[in-house]
Amino acid sequence: MKKFAIAAATATALTLTMANAAFAAQSTQAPMTLAAGEVTKAKEATSDTWITTKVKADLMTEKGVPGSDIKVETNKGVVSLSSDVAITDAQKDMAVAIAKKIKGVQAVSADGLKSE
Repeated sequence: MKKFAIAAATATALTLTMANAAFAAQSTQAPMTLAAGEVTKAKEATSDTWITTKVKADLMTEKGVPGSDIKVETNKGVVSLSSDVAITDAQKDMAVAIAKKIKGVQAVSADGLKSE
């Protein structure tokens, strides 16, 4: 009877050790991979938000550019400028130049800007 109890305890200990090792390997891999993807998305979103804010602020402070009339959106570093109010070609060119100077901007689309 004593041999059976020792064998059962040993088998249980081995099973738990193997299950724990398998569980640990599985549970640490998936969340780490998932977290890395989420961190990348968060950095991208933060970067886009920062770019949008910086472009908008620079447009607002530039004399001769109606910054309050220009809408700014950023997606993966690509800045899109648009407006409901018509602006001059010179103002449009200046707005594009301002956006292009911002760190992190990959490209600027001004197709949404109405010009006179």
